[in-house]
Amino acid sequence: MNKIRILGIVGSLRKDSYNRQLALAAKQLVGDRAEFELLEYNDIPFMNQDIEFPAPEAVRRIREQVKASDGIWFFTPEYNHFFPGVLKNLLDWLSRPIGEKEPQVLAGKPAAISGITPGMSGTGIAQDHLVTLISALNMVVMNVPRLTIPNALQQVDEQGKLALKGSYKYLERQADAFLGFVQKTFR
Repeated sequence: MNKIRILGIVGSLRKDSYNRQLALAAKQLVGDRAEFELLEYNDIPFMNQDIEFPAPEAVRRIREQVKASDGIWFFTPEYNHFFPGVLKNLLDWLSRPIGEKEPQVLAGKPAAISGITPGMSGTGIAQDHLVTLISALNMVVMNVPRLTIPNALQQVDEQGKLALKGSYKYLERQADAFLGFVQKTFR
């Protein structure tokens, strides 16, 4: 059997965002149990039906990466009690049919959600909004466990890098659960 392919999607474009660091920690935890790739999408344009067909090359590239994955793991910050606009724009592109005979690429994909924020919310409100959207896109959401990490500044080392002091075991639990969830969904 081929290894499971997990595609990590980070809701922040910032190079050293806490959520990117969280995604990299998840990738390390998954290790050789699955292929784990982070989606780079800072080159996709704003969704605009005037340029939808044919889709821009960047959009075609990300659609192929999503199609090739077995599961999608979202890592989202919370901006004003919502997930970021860049993530919404990405999902708008991915929600569109590719052509007359090919539907959108997210339907049926297993999804997990994690998030970390410097504030107190732990991204729970943003995650709830994201669940609403990806459920409407017919993704199969793993609602338990979800990971919400508040107070990011208490989880960094002396260099300001994410150390996940108290939250590591919860990320580990979610990684194990998501790998099992993806396997079960595709049986």
